[in-house]
Amino acid sequence: MRVLVDAMGGDNAPLEILKGTLEAKAEYGITPIFVGDEQIIKKVAAENALDLTDCEIVHTSEVIAMDETPSEIVKSKKNSSMGLAMQMLADGKGDALVSAGNSGALVVGATLICKRIKGIKRPAFAPVLPNMGGCFMLIDSGANIDTRPEMMLQFGLMGSVYMEKVMGIAKPRVALANVGTEEHKGSELQQNSYKLLQNSGLNFIGNIEGRDIPANACDVLVCDGFTGNLILKTYEGVAMELMNKLKSVFMSGIKGKLAAGLVYGELKKMKKEFDYNEYGGAPVLGTAKPVFKSHGSAKAKTFKNAIRLAKQYYEGNVIENIANALAQ
Repeated sequence: MRVLVDAMGGDNAPLEILKGTLEAKAEYGITPIFVGDEQIIKKVAAENALDLTDCEIVHTSEVIAMDETPSEIVKSKKNSSMGLAMQMLADGKGDALVSAGNSGALVVGATLICKRIKGIKRPAFAPVLPNMGGCFMLIDSGANIDTRPEMMLQFGLMGSVYMEKVMGIAKPRVALANVGTEEHKGSELQQNSYKLLQNSGLNFIGNIEGRDIPANACDVLVCDGFTGNLILKTYEGVAMELMNKLKSVFMSGIKGKLAAGLVYGELKKMKKEFDYNEYGGAPVLGTAKPVFKSHGSAKAKTFKNAIRLAKQYYEGNVIENIANALAQ
């Protein structure tokens, strides 16, 4: 499998991107195609003893900065590392694309360059996040601020296919994020979305409230992009602060350190269960080619896991399965 890598996108590019990709190459057998400044890529690799054997490098000196307007990927930054990689994906010169760069530009590029699956109204960001029972998908988490009920229905369908084909969950439970569990709760968007999801044939279990999200209440959580992004950032923030607080408690004195030693294994397991880096990033669901967004601050481990998910996405024929489900 040929994976196109935006080598210059993200806060820690290109070093962590190179390290994560090469780890994925060794572990998953992918063939990397790095797109970025060839001189910088080779220099960083040499300085850090990274072996680029059997890796292709496609040179471009342009980069889309994190604060640039997303539409620049189809305007002045067509030849940026992300823009060129996206065009190569559209042209069949790679099987999937992974980037830690500008989120908005990635969505615009995936939509306008790679195009949408026929019938899909809007692509969506769909990260998989940890919960007490394993994991769940949050869709949409920021790609679409203004959302319509028929789009919410498609989010549920796409999320259900992904969780089944990539995460191995049979009959994923689909829920709607809302301010109450009753059918009549929420705005007109939530009420109309509820009716569509209820009659969709999906395993729709109704509304769930924010406090139930960490408790394994569903496998796919459907919401508009504004709500989803708030949930995502709050969820990640609380998880990080909780782990930091636990660490400070256990490291505060000799008693704490002794207690930490007694429960070290359980603490390590808990940290891993709530570490979003284990899931790598989010697919841009709804596009006609596999496009994955890794965290902007991704380190090697995170980026490697994003590539792993992209490989599972590609090999699981998720795009074809979404198209078939939509047609039905």
